Amino acid sequence: MQIHFYKYQGTGNDFIIIDNRMNVFNRSNTALVAKLCDRRFGIGADGLMLLQSKAGYDFEMVYYNSDGNESSMCGNGGRCIVEFARTLGLVKEKAFFIAIDGEHHANVQPGFISLKMKDVSSVELNADFAYLNTGSPHYVQFVTNVEMFPVFEEGKKVRYNERFKKEGTNVNFIEKCENALFVRTYERGVEGETYSCGTGVTAAAIVAAIKGVSTSQNECEIKTLGGNLKVKFNRTSNNSFSDVWLEGPATFVFEGNI
Repeated sequence: MQIHFYKYQGTGNDFIIIDNRMNVFNRSNTALVAKLCDRRFGIGADGLMLLQSKAGYDFEMVYYNSDGNESSMCGNGGRCIVEFARTLGLVKEKAFFIAIDGEHHANVQPGFISLKMKDVSSVELNADFAYLNTGSPHYVQFVTNVEMFPVFEEGKKVRYNERFKKEGTNVNFIEKCENALFVRTYERGVEGETYSCGTGVTAAAIVAAIKGVSTSQNECEIKTLGGNLKVKFNRTSNNSFSDVWLEGPATFVFEGNI
């Protein structure tokens, strides 16, 4: 079987995208997904997405982690698939699509996507970490000198501890650096650090707002290893946030057949 694919990246978080409106790709073939995402024996990516037709929406987004398993929402992936849909002519200045965590709206400029994320109704605050769901589960911890922090080693410990090992969690280590929040993320399903994580920076921005260290009252400038993002939000109560938007670049890399 020959598959035509597209490669996109959003602040270094990279994805294989397949136009599956004609159901050319078998959604249950998780071994193939893992093979395609392999950086030595496949195309190489943090995840794979299928763009599918869905009545009432511009499209449906189906997301797989690089381990081959269908997963929860991916914010950078959502921005990239909207940009892909724009190039297909499915959307113009606005997009409305469905993903595993529900409906999403997006504002579209060529190469720059503002994606509406799910509302956050509760945040678990502990002495040394916070835990919340922004479409995917996220553990958030403030650290010192995040640029040199052993993200893989410490993130793996959290992801596989007694509480989280069954379902897994993404693990974010964050630090306020000048006028931005520096975020580094260990992602479940990738089982390593990625250059950026959209739901992770969203979680980090919300926790920073609760802690009073966000870069402004209703938004937070974010720095990741792969580039800069912005998260905007309305804080409706102490631990509740609505109208949450993730903004940043979404870039086509290449396309091909495999």
